[in-house]
Amino acid sequence: MMKKNTKIGLIVALAAMTAFSSGCSDDFLSEKQNYGNYTDVIYNDYEGAKGRVNFLYAILLPYTGGSTTNFGWHSIGESDDFSKSTEEYGGFSSFVDPNKILDNTTVTDYIYGENKNVSPYGRIRECNMILDGIKNSSLPETQKEELLGQVYFFRAWCYYRLVKIYGGIPIIDYVQNPLIGESGGVDLVVPRATTKACIDFICQDLEIAASYLPAKWDIPASDYGRVTSGTAMALAGRTRLLYASPLFNRSDNADRWNLAYEATKEAKDKLAYSFGDAGSNASKWAGMFVSYENPEAVFIALYNNLNGGDYKKNNGWENGIRPSNIYGGGGKSSTAEMVDLFPMADGKKPGTSQTYVYDKEMFFVNRDPRFYRTFAFPGVRWAASADLSKPNSEQPLIYPYAKGESYELWGYSWYADAETQGSDGESGWGADGLGSNNKSIYIRKRTDDFDINKSSFYSFDLTNKFALSATPYMEIRYAEVLLNFAEAACGANKLDEALNALKEVRARVGYTADNNYGLSTDLGSSRAKLFAAILYERQVELAFEGKRFDDMRRWLLWDGGSGQETVKSTWKLTGFDGNTCTYLGVSPLNGTRRTGIEMRVADSRGFAARDNSKDPLKAAAASGDATAARPVALNLMTDVTVAEDVNKPIDKLVDFYRANLKRKEMRIDGDTRYTIKFQPQYYIIGFRTNMQANNTQLLQTVGWADYMNGGAPGTFDPLAE
Repeated sequence: MMKKNTKIGLIVALAAMTAFSSGCSDDFLSEKQNYGNYTDVIYNDYEGAKGRVNFLYAILLPYTGGSTTNFGWHSIGESDDFSKSTEEYGGFSSFVDPNKILDNTTVTDYIYGENKNVSPYGRIRECNMILDGIKNSSLPETQKEELLGQVYFFRAWCYYRLVKIYGGIPIIDYVQNPLIGESGGVDLVVPRATTKACIDFICQDLEIAASYLPAKWDIPASDYGRVTSGTAMALAGRTRLLYASPLFNRSDNADRWNLAYEATKEAKDKLAYSFGDAGSNASKWAGMFVSYENPEAVFIALYNNLNGGDYKKNNGWENGIRPSNIYGGGGKSSTAEMVDLFPMADGKKPGTSQTYVYDKEMFFVNRDPRFYRTFAFPGVRWAASADLSKPNSEQPLIYPYAKGESYELWGYSWYADAETQGSDGESGWGADGLGSNNKSIYIRKRTDDFDINKSSFYSFDLTNKFALSATPYMEIRYAEVLLNFAEAACGANKLDEALNALKEVRARVGYTADNNYGLSTDLGSSRAKLFAAILYERQVELAFEGKRFDDMRRWLLWDGGSGQETVKSTWKLTGFDGNTCTYLGVSPLNGTRRTGIEMRVADSRGFAARDNSKDPLKAAAASGDATAARPVALNLMTDVTVAEDVNKPIDKLVDFYRANLKRKEMRIDGDTRYTIKFQPQYYIIGFRTNMQANNTQLLQTVGWADYMNGGAPGTFDPLAE
């Protein structure tokens, strides 16, 4: 019997096949030489038509490109240009760089694409071609609807991803003839539709998709990963919420919130399921990211652990987050701001809890269960199914254990002298062979932890490390559906329903009615406070999943919307008290800087050379100082994480920190003279020149220079109906 991880990604493997390898008759296949040579007769064969639909999965499922973001490689939680514009990662992205203002010659192109076959409209054309082929085929209606439902979903998905960035764009719902013909090419030059028309078009496609698609596929083992009616409803809810949000709804129009409420409620009701017990320290919550046939997954991208070949599609997340001393990719470091914003163990924000005092030096004590599944820090167990006993010549063994199953992270550091130790731009030397590649506090969310999953999705070897991973990625999961509903219900002034959905999200990680799920008791009577609580919950629940940038855009959170009237006078906020940050009671991100955290050896332990063998804490422990000896690493599966000054692992780790380590704030946003600056026109970006150059009817967005009019200000208003 094959291992689970070798059969994961069946849909991906199928989708990567060309249409002619989908099970057609021998006679039919003999006529085809390659994918581009198919004719419409392919659609008369169910397997042939299904192969064409599978192709859409291959080219349109979410896929990460690391620091790159474009139509084909969108944000799924990496330190990309989007995420580096938020609290999640440091480093000035092009959107928040105070020394550079983007214009129509430098802004990233998310819509045109020089290669027409892989451009956004090339993908939309592919959807339109498949729709036409299936509609005009001789297939039975039931088979047509099953296939059409998937195609309608993916066409909507294409348009959604463009509209959320640009607002109104050209709507093309037919296969354009590239030959000019009698029209003189007029039908090839399509102007921008209004944002409202685009939103309605997307939701219409999704309504059709939901009516055709099953709630659950009959053969989950082979069809898991295919979109369902619930997937379509969830995306429709997300789309309606986008249009109801302050980004497009400056006057707080009630009708838009009501439409969003109806759409998100339909999705929630369709997809509702019982999450059950949270497990030890939210182990079930952590496990859902590394599980197959998972009810939490609403819209999912599948991967495989193949090494080579046309069907190879690996998920690089695991390799990217694992520390270098376990042969990972070096790890990802969070900002201090993210570490400090997670709730305390009673669900309250740090500094507001009446039960737990937040000590930044002991940041890991008494925190929300999701904290421990989102971050890794010195003194935690982070097991892996990895044999480290046979290092190759290029990577000598630097980790002190032979098996990844016993891995402990001790990413503290030390310095050679006081000068470098005092510099916020200088890093120390990491313990346990981490050396100069030490993140100290790592992002561990979505990790395939051996303690959680004994049958890992990755195939570890010393050459590929953790790169050959088949861990699925959830673009939409049920928690987001609940939070979308909560936000829409709040907007529609159905505060009780919104609050109940928020409580349901928290109940999934162990909060109970005993303390009102850690929520303030006045949320049910204040729309603004409830909005703020929902957005805060999104920061925590959806951290490092590529969602924060979109949330900040929807709510204008870099500046609250101040300055929007400088883009266009009618863009001034008239709802939300004229400023979303003031309305929500949150600080704008503009004018701030993000910092990193390093846990360094305390002053009392002195200095040591930057050498793996010079760890001052190991030296002190070897000389008989018991306070310098490492305690047993915190095991999240068994150890409690609420400290009570008794003889527990968490308390022993606290004692170790107090005796040996000091929190150091690191500079990660470059020169201290500069702070984050997100320009007012960036909330709805304009087209790069190449898009306009290829469509003479395409008006530029207000706030951006119009290439077709000699650089004059753009005239298209994405907020106009």
